[in-house]
Amino acid sequence: MEKKTARLTLMIDPHKKQAFEQLCASQDQTPSQVVRQLIRDYLQTHGVEYATQPERINGK
Repeated sequence: MEKKTARLTLMIDPHKKQAFEQLCASQDQTPSQVVRQLIRDYLQTHGVEYATQPERINGK
């Protein structure tokens, strides 16, 4: 799992947001957990590789 985080801000219709939050809650997940999984799935679908750990510099 990633150690550091970055913020992603987006605009969404309030009704969709409410429905999304309710669905996430019914599945015992946070909206952030679901969005992170959606992003991982999207990257994998498109064959995009990415680092999950920061690169080490001089063996540190």
